[in-house]
Amino acid sequence: MRKAHRYNLGITGNCNYIAYVRDDSAVQWMCWPFMDSSFIFGALVDEERGGTFQVVPETSFTTKQRYLENTAIIVTHFNCEDGEFEVIDFAPRFQSNNRYHKPLQFFRKIKRITGQPRIKIICDPRGNYGETLPSVFAGSNHINYRGLHINLRLTTNAPKTYLIECRSFLLTEDIYLILSGDEPFDVPLKETYEEFYYKTREHWRQWVKETYIPNQFQKELIRSAITIKLHQFEDTGAILAAATTSLPEYPGSGRNWDYRYCWLRDSYFSLGALNSMGHFEEAEKYLQFVHNILRDAKDLQPMYRINGESEMIEKELDLSGYMGNRPVRVGNAAYKQKQFDAYGQVILSLLPLYTDERIIHREQVMNTDIIKNLLNEIEKCMDEPDAGTWELRGRKAKHLGTYIFHWAGAKAAYKIAEYYDDGKLKEKATAISKLSELNIEACYSPEYECYMADQSRGHFDATGFLLIILNYLNPEDARTTKHFQRLQKELLSPEGMIYRYRNPDDFGDTHACFTICTYWYIESLICLDFLKEAEDSLQNIIQHSNHLGLLSEDLSSEDGGQWGNFPQTYSHVGLINAIFRLSRKRDQLVFE
Repeated sequence: MRKAHRYNLGITGNCNYIAYVRDDSAVQWMCWPFMDSSFIFGALVDEERGGTFQVVPETSFTTKQRYLENTAIIVTHFNCEDGEFEVIDFAPRFQSNNRYHKPLQFFRKIKRITGQPRIKIICDPRGNYGETLPSVFAGSNHINYRGLHINLRLTTNAPKTYLIECRSFLLTEDIYLILSGDEPFDVPLKETYEEFYYKTREHWRQWVKETYIPNQFQKELIRSAITIKLHQFEDTGAILAAATTSLPEYPGSGRNWDYRYCWLRDSYFSLGALNSMGHFEEAEKYLQFVHNILRDAKDLQPMYRINGESEMIEKELDLSGYMGNRPVRVGNAAYKQKQFDAYGQVILSLLPLYTDERIIHREQVMNTDIIKNLLNEIEKCMDEPDAGTWELRGRKAKHLGTYIFHWAGAKAAYKIAEYYDDGKLKEKATAISKLSELNIEACYSPEYECYMADQSRGHFDATGFLLIILNYLNPEDARTTKHFQRLQKELLSPEGMIYRYRNPDDFGDTHACFTICTYWYIESLICLDFLKEAEDSLQNIIQHSNHLGLLSEDLSSEDGGQWGNFPQTYSHVGLINAIFRLSRKRDQLVFE
């Protein structure tokens, strides 16, 4: 059996940027100055033109990569013929002067352990998505890289001549490398590294201590929590779907998309995960981002840039692609689509902002005008087809997934109306809820005893599991079980993962399983009291994470290999929500 594909990458960051470090120390992807800027290292999508930052031994070697426990610090251990060393990578993040210090700096240390291994350091940044090579100048204790879309400075105690000429040298002492913008680095190199390393390590460990997690799957929950945290652009509160672009859903599919944006659709599930873990600061920031969008936007888009801007013009770059998979896209034309499920999702996500006493900025949104406006938008689009949850580009339909969130959003609006004793809002929410129910029922197929993907009732869709998760269907009703069993029969792969759908779409047949859909399936199992099956499925999908516990967007239906953008925030959100639902169900059974 051929070995299943896994991304041999770890991520580090500081809620300002994210760096991808391969298991041989190569920084294969790093976008600066922001998470959705051009890369400065982009070998992930073009080995020749992308640029990299790597430590390369001269002799044969093996490596082993790990995270420093309960942190975002990556340690890559090299065992060479002539010695051993470690490469330690992190992005500084810690509290200073009552605020977070998260500079645009990448800290790297080459720590000699035994022998005197001969190494070469490659620092080869590129600008404007590989179009621009830098002019390189040596300073007294640093190297300047100029002429890119951002000027860079590498401050180091390594021999600058060897770095610039890319020559090997003996590792006789610890080497420190700090990559930053063009500002002077006029503080002691070694002492600053060690101080920032200690403060960053303790910051992450304290953050993890403040994370509520149940007893099961703790390591997976901790890694997922840190991964979601790294994907929040703290300045605005936006959470990226992923920090990569154009990693294919499966080889040769052409389904290569830029995910470095914030999808409003994901807001409800992401906030649920953050709230479950007790991270209200992150949830509040995300809510503020959504709130700002609603204040400024005339028409709600499916997603926005991390700075809140609405335009993400899609274009293809002249790059070779990940493992030769073209096209490489930046921007995402889906921002122009009509995806009406976002309205209900946003209402669901705003519910705690209105009703949870722990949220400290509730007084800023005491009126319910935003909720009324969102319900009005749902009412306007109730009979209109849309592109749906999966952003179909070739056709529109009246999708089940859209009506599920119309219904769930209306239910959330009713709770807000109750909280503020707003009779008119109650009436509106009730009316929208009933209209949504009619449209949901129009997706039901008596032949298959199952709710289908849309009102044409032509195929099956994993969004049908949301009917169970969101309590539209009663778990004790026989019709619910039949609906679940039909979806299970039609969408479950031999590897135990769930397809989004099986019918051909704009790009032909689908061969990958969308990871979040498997977690919806697991949550449905839990709702229906199939706890053993749910736990087995959780164990199975966790086995498909990479060597550092990171989850991809898609999994191969043939061998469970990782594909799609990576790591996918939504996949880690799904894991968290499924584990918490399982824990709550087990607690409920104990105390009944």
